[in-house]
Amino acid sequence: MVKLDVSVVGELNLDLIFYGLPQQLELEREHIAKDLSITLGSSSAIFAHNLALLGNKVGFSSSIGSDPLGEICLQRLGESGVDLAKVRQFRGKTTALSVILPQRKERYILTYPGTMNDMAVKDLDLNYIFGAKHLHLSSYFLQKALRPGLVDLFRKAKEAGLTTSLDTNDDPDNRWSDEIQLVLKYVDILLPNEHEACKLAKVKELEAAAEILSRKVSIVVIKRGSQGAIARRGNEKFSAFPPVVDSVDPVGAGDSFDAGFVHQFIRGARIEDCLKFANITGALSTTRAGGTEAFRDATHRENFLRERSQPSTPKTPAAKQV
Repeated sequence: MVKLDVSVVGELNLDLIFYGLPQQLELEREHIAKDLSITLGSSSAIFAHNLALLGNKVGFSSSIGSDPLGEICLQRLGESGVDLAKVRQFRGKTTALSVILPQRKERYILTYPGTMNDMAVKDLDLNYIFGAKHLHLSSYFLQKALRPGLVDLFRKAKEAGLTTSLDTNDDPDNRWSDEIQLVLKYVDILLPNEHEACKLAKVKELEAAAEILSRKVSIVVIKRGSQGAIARRGNEKFSAFPPVVDSVDPVGAGDSFDAGFVHQFIRGARIEDCLKFANITGALSTTRAGGTEAFRDATHRENFLRERSQPSTPKTPAAKQV
């Protein structure tokens, strides 16, 4: 069995992204999109795909249906080098699918859960998962069948010596159930965005959310898009901003940020260096349509990371004229 750097547990689907739709969508009208992207979707898969292309050995535990969508997902994800041996196919079921409609700085996200509603902890190979250094799970609230067993999964991961991370993503039911608080006891890195952090902490202000969540997990990292990210470890506070880029599409930027942070964290990097690299990988994601296309272009990815990861060089003062 291949020794993994990171085990990822979560959902697997494609994203259909329609660009250039009118700002106001009307019932019974045919709206014409200006462009379309069909790309690997889902927070878990985007994270795994991009983490693998950063040079990590990643194992993915997930599910697909017996349909062409599932086969396309496997092909796309497998091309990154992610190990797919533990992706389970549910016969007669349909693979999940998301349709994304960008609207200026916001977007509509329409998701059919498909087989993500079917995979439970009993379907996982725990020996495989715990053979990694680190466990990551995304989209907590979408994992209907997994959720009852996630406290035990994270607890056992910690007992097996793994570090852990969690990106909850949004709660489609907007309930933000207290059961997640039990999982947080076994989470080393919590990676919400600003809205999710406030919902998890049940407050409206970012600083209050960061303070509350920092008492529940070892490290809380809160993503703020173009405003960068903040992190708390106990009473220590950190912040960093992304590089300025020509952004094409923010889809998957948060998952790419997560990949960059975990990539550095499992190498023992300082939090400030994890934050810096995470901002770079999140920015990289926005330079192509979809959450994985910028990483799939090897030349573009390597040049982008090399240029933006270099330490800044102080300007040499001009020589004084005499």
